[in-house]
Amino acid sequence: MDGTLLNDKLELSQTNAQTIKKAQEKGVEFIVATGRSLTEARPLVEGAGLKASYITLNGAMVFDPDGNVAVEIPLEKERTQDLMTLLNQHGFYFELVTNKGLVSDSRVGRIKNVADLIVSLNPGTDFKTGIALASARAELMDILYVDDYNKILNDDSFKVMKMVVFDENGPDVFKDLRHTLEQKDDLIITSSSPNNVEINHKDAQKGIALARYAEEKNIGIADVMAIGDNYNDESMIRTAGLPVAMENAVPEIKELSKYITDTNKNNGVAKAIEHFIDLN
Repeated sequence: MDGTLLNDKLELSQTNAQTIKKAQEKGVEFIVATGRSLTEARPLVEGAGLKASYITLNGAMVFDPDGNVAVEIPLEKERTQDLMTLLNQHGFYFELVTNKGLVSDSRVGRIKNVADLIVSLNPGTDFKTGIALASARAELMDILYVDDYNKILNDDSFKVMKMVVFDENGPDVFKDLRHTLEQKDDLIITSSSPNNVEINHKDAQKGIALARYAEEKNIGIADVMAIGDNYNDESMIRTAGLPVAMENAVPEIKELSKYITDTNKNNGVAKAIEHFIDLN
């Protein structure tokens, strides 16, 4: 969604929405694949008048159009505890994304780091605007604030689906952390901006979820178009028969794609759909 379906104001434009609707009327299946949770994604999609299934949290949870859970792939509890210890030792701000929503131990940290993420994804957006957008985004979500994440780990009703680490200094700070995390073969490490690292179970990937969805719908993978812009889209871009990169995508995603559409500011999703699907 961010950097692809949504513009720099974190809105799903009328142009994108109308084009997706036309494709759906032609019998095209539309599914949202995002690092966001359902509570962050669904209001924006349905607010634009669209109905969709959702691959959320990079593939850790998949929902049908009515919001029913179809797939759930959490991190192991012991692994989550180990990761929390590692991140605390290095002084990183991080969040837990659970089956019950997002959990943070700092209201200020949440707003600031999401603002940094918004600014990094949307060049030209200043930090003050980023703070305003981050605050509005927080209002959309049912965020649980705790003083100790162990309260969540000790409650069996919570499953940690994803962990997100933030730092405004980005890749320079994350280099050693990523190296350490990538040695753990039960994890997949991605990011949705230069300023974060996203940690999932190795089977929780957009590409795996997309392939499963296509199989359930009896759609050949050669007939699947995936549109993305960032590193957490890589598995999806590699899986789809027709991988499309946004003009604002990172170079690695562009290199893997067969077609490059316009930017997220200029309705690149709509333009990609119109390029490959006859809507008349």
